[in-house]
Amino acid sequence: METEKRKPSAIVLTNGYLSQPDAKTAHGLIRGTERFSIAAVIDPEFAGQDAGVVLDGKHRNIPVFATVADAIVDIQHIEYCIIGVATVGGVLPESFLPILELCILNGISIVNGLHEFLNDKPEIVALAERHQVTLTDVRRPKARKDLHFWTGDIFKIKTPVIAVIGMDCAMGKRTTCRMIRESANKNGIKAEMIYTGQTGWLQGGEFGFVFDTTVNDFISGELEHAILSCNEAKQPDLILLEGQSALRNPTGPCGSELLISGNAKHTVLLVAPKRKYYEDLPELGEIPSVTSEIELIKLLGSKVIAIAINTEHCSLEEALDFQKAYAAELNLPVLLPLQQGVDALIPELKKIINKIL
Repeated sequence: METEKRKPSAIVLTNGYLSQPDAKTAHGLIRGTERFSIAAVIDPEFAGQDAGVVLDGKHRNIPVFATVADAIVDIQHIEYCIIGVATVGGVLPESFLPILELCILNGISIVNGLHEFLNDKPEIVALAERHQVTLTDVRRPKARKDLHFWTGDIFKIKTPVIAVIGMDCAMGKRTTCRMIRESANKNGIKAEMIYTGQTGWLQGGEFGFVFDTTVNDFISGELEHAILSCNEAKQPDLILLEGQSALRNPTGPCGSELLISGNAKHTVLLVAPKRKYYEDLPELGEIPSVTSEIELIKLLGSKVIAIAINTEHCSLEEALDFQKAYAAELNLPVLLPLQQGVDALIPELKKIINKIL
């Protein structure tokens, strides 16, 4: 019998951000990762609580400590500290630096998903070398020789490709994509997921790339290469694509590559009924209607097969009301991933696999 590979022990640093949207990297790791074993979260504001309870009310046996020193006392052999925030512009919060230095002094390697690279800080590099730990900058761009240009071979594969995209940033696209993959596999459908962000890699993604560090000329090619590599290696029944940003978010419009270059003929669309403006900022403009987004996706060559609701600022009663209203208006399955899971999508996935849709 094949034994499960041991996952290295890691703590996640949020340091005051745990309950905020900027801690979405930590949120993803708390919900699950195949790459690390998450032993604790470091955040003085929520010390003594369970990180899962803080996140969404679900106990996950991940304690929150006020400091790294406290965690070291209670947890044996911490191997990594993962920076658990994704700030605007990918800047490292100043308050994090002394905490990271303390980790290094205690023999803990650092994994960084921000745009500000630790390997560009000579003093941190020297400290890491002295204490024989590693600094991993997940978002460091690939070398030119390792990038792929789009070839058109994507049109040769028969495996259905489904994009999971949203109407704005921080909508739960990655989480919903993972949940669909897990539900499909549980229900006898062999599904694989292509990650497109640093958290997807941190969660153990095998196939994918970091979208926002890739030179624009190669985004389509890296996406295609990830899909083709996954299809050849795993021979899945379907492939899911993690979306980034949104088709019409002016700070970083994104998603058409998945539908066109990735040939995703089906889409699961995430919406947040109570979010009026992109990123909750009036100066970015109002988020368009769901029906107009569905029509835009259709014009780009894909069919929306389900709606998934981000229920931020909603009571359960309000969430259920939105679910009923969207289902009646759009005549589509409407998912509440965090409240109900995504098993309701399985019949649609089976239709796609059987070429009914």
